[in-house]
Amino acid sequence: MDVRQLQILRELGELGSVKAVAEELMVTPSAVSQQLALLARSAGTQLTRKEGRNLVLTDAGRVLAEAGGAVVRAMADARAAIGAYHEDPAGIVSVSAFHSAAQALFGRLAARLAVPPPQPAAHDAGGAASARPSPRLRLTDEDVPQHGFPALTGRYDIVLAHRLAHTEAWPEDRLVVVPLVQEPFDVALPAAHPLAARAELAPEDVAGEPWVSSRPGYSPADVLAAIGAVASRSPEVSHRINDYSTVAAVVAGGGVLGLIPRYTAGIGLPPDVVLRPLAGIGTRRSIDLLIRPENARRRSVRTVAETLRGLMGELVAEAEHRAAAAR
Repeated sequence: MDVRQLQILRELGELGSVKAVAEELMVTPSAVSQQLALLARSAGTQLTRKEGRNLVLTDAGRVLAEAGGAVVRAMADARAAIGAYHEDPAGIVSVSAFHSAAQALFGRLAARLAVPPPQPAAHDAGGAASARPSPRLRLTDEDVPQHGFPALTGRYDIVLAHRLAHTEAWPEDRLVVVPLVQEPFDVALPAAHPLAARAELAPEDVAGEPWVSSRPGYSPADVLAAIGAVASRSPEVSHRINDYSTVAAVVAGGGVLGLIPRYTAGIGLPPDVVLRPLAGIGTRRSIDLLIRPENARRRSVRTVAETLRGLMGELVAEAEHRAAAAR
């Protein structure tokens, strides 16, 4: 049985004619008759009968119309409930981010969306002014190889994901993709290293150096492999570390170079570590938000996504300011 057919049967019982039902529902009389016939076939019993020039309900038709009315009302309630869910500005939004993005963005996101305590309004002698509703965050860090990010959308409303430019695109046929930034990887090296005096570096300059890199399958390892391919020399990897703070600490200790994403991990580096851009090779990774379409319809999810876009823009501006100050 179809809810639309039950609604037509219910309207026939109340309005008393096929023509009136057709006018009420803005369809043709033949469409009304066709749907009633399909419903009778589905119910396995006669639901209407001719009475003069009118079509009226049989006893079975009245029973089904009454039950159908309850179904129609329940569907209306369900639509209202899902509408309220979609438009709730204070809905719970779960966000997953890879480690460097979580470190750079989660604190700012929580602060930006924090609901301030109610403050007395100047025009309110009673002293109570309600705070603007804000999404309730549930934050998690999940660092997976690139191919693992789309699957995380089954567990989280928003997934911050990264991929290198030359790799397979996200499955936009089943995900909403919100681009945030194209982030380059810079070479991290001790400030006392001879290469630190250069404004930028080429693959041939650094391929022969020992490195601290990520585990295979993650962006730094892919970039380092590209360095080796361009320089026709396989770099020596001394350490495999995924956490960029630890990478920076190892670089500061001396003896190795590292790869650090400029915007999400370039904040708070040890004072004796400097970043230099790498020329002649594609080092940029796309940082994107991955969202399932049904979640993207929620107002609270859209609010968090827009806030993340703004915060990423702030990170980029800060990085450019630091770079300009260092020149």
